[in-house]
Amino acid sequence: MELSFGEKIRNLREDANLNQTQLGNILGMTQRKVSYIECGKNEPSLQDIVAFCRYFRVSADYLLGLTKYSK
Repeated sequence: MELSFGEKIRNLREDANLNQTQLGNILGMTQRKVSYIECGKNEPSLQDIVAFCRYFRVSADYLLGLTKYSK
């Protein structure tokens, strides 16, 4: 089963031993925004996707489900 965008972000965040507040502070967003993206209540903006890709060093294709590989 393919993971959603939010599930991938949650897994990456947990692998980095960060809570939502810490990730939000790093990326310049609120804890609530991180939470809403992770649970699928909000769609990430293009700027958000770029920020996640840069911080976690993964491809946008991976986060968007276009490939199974993160690099």
